[in-house]
Formats: sequence, C-alpha cells, structure tokens
Amino acid sequence: MGSTDRWRQITDAVREAGRMGVAELAELTGASEMTIRRDLEVLAGQGVLERYRGGARSLLLYGDEPPFALRAREGLESKQRIAAEVAALLADGESVVLDSGTTCLEVAHALEHRRLTVMPLSLHGVNALAGAPQLTLLVPGGRPRPGELALTGPLTTASLAAVRFDTAVIGCCGLNPADGLTAYDLDDAAVKRAAIASARRVIAVAESAKLSRTALAFVAPLSALHVVVTDEAAPDDATGALAAAGVTVRKV
Repeated sequence: MGSTDRWRQITDAVREAGRMGVAELAELTGASEMTIRRDLEVLAGQGVLERYRGGARSLLLYGDEPPFALRAREGLESKQRIAAEVAALLADGESVVLDSGTTCLEVAHALEHRRLTVMPLSLHGVNALAGAPQLTLLVPGGRPRPGELALTGPLTTASLAAVRFDTAVIGCCGLNPADGLTAYDLDDAAVKRAAIASARRVIAVAESAKLSRTALAFVAPLSALHVVVTDEAAPDDATGALAAAGVTVRKV
C-alpha cells in the first residue's frame, strides 16, 4: 500500500471511530508503528486529525471534505487521464471557465501550452496557468477558502456574470441521477451554478467513486451537463444512467 492510500485509510478509520491508537492503525494498515506515527504527523499537519500520546482523534466531521493537500495525491494518474481527455475536447481559441478542486487543477496543468482564454476559479488554478505562454488568463475576484483556495462570494459570481464562455469545466463532490451534481460547500455550489449559467457547454469531471456520492449542496441536475469525463472504473449502471439522461460519458 502506498503512502497516499494509507493516509486515506487512516483518515477514514479515525473519522469513523472518532479516535484510534497507533497499534490499532498499524494492525489495520499492515504498516509498522513507526510508519504510522510519521503518517499521523503528516495528517495532523494537514488538519485532518489531532495527535495525542499513543494515537489520534479526528478533526473531520461526518460529511466534511478531506483537505486539498490530501486529496491532491489521491488517484493522481486517473485525474491526469481525465485532464488529458478534457484538453482534447477543447478547441484552440475557446474561452473556458475552470472550476476549483484537485481534478480541475490537473486540467489546468494540461492546458498550460494551449491557445485558450481561461478563467480559473481557484488560486491553485491561477498559479498553475500564470506563466502559460500562449494562454490568456482571466482572474476573477472573490474570497479564497483556506486550504482549498477556491474563490467564492459575490465578487466571484459577479465576475462570472460578466463573461460568456464557450465551455465550463466543473468539478464535483457527488454526481448521480437522483441528486444531480452536488458539492460539500454551499458557497462553492453557488459559484459552480454561476459558472454553468455563463457557459454554452458544460463538461463535468468526476472520478468514478463520486458517481455514487451525494454531498450537502445541490448544484445542478444532470440535464445541465453535456459531457461527463470519468475514469475506467466507473460502474456501468452509473454511466448508463448518465447516458440515459442525455449526457455524453467518456471513460478514460
């Protein structure tokens, strides 16, 4: 098991139990206690948990999204394949609004050498594209969420209302036929809705695990989406339901 998978297993186990000891986590993961202690220090530094002598207690409530730094390492190869597919769907000269989140950050990296106009909705995305030689970068206003650095608030939605984009690339926390596209944060959901409203085409990016999740804040029904790009592990029943709703599904 790689360190990223182990960190996720530790995070989930401690959140479910409330607190766990080093010995318990070592038995759960098959790692040494010394490795677990190092892992707990890393996760404590990311705000996931709080260390105490011999163990750790969770700082994440049920329904909380894990920190950006932890999520950014998860499923990186899948996110990069998704990003490459999204880049292939964009024609040079298009104007694109690019959502926040770890998968959309990989999309930003995939667009660095393209001739596009792009408005990223996070400071992570802005930083990734700031030196792009051929790209026209639009920077919205707004208040960055700590850690996530997603831009939110009335300045962000006003920036989106002032522009009409060819394509919106939207991330999500959950996507399924019953509940549509959802997000963990209410302010983030409002920005996603504004981005969707400002674009002629909407491409949603979602790792396969998100196709069975529903988060707190409703963003949009499936009818608002034109394309969903996901990974090859996406279950057929989920992708079939998306296709039945008129959404083009690309599995990579």
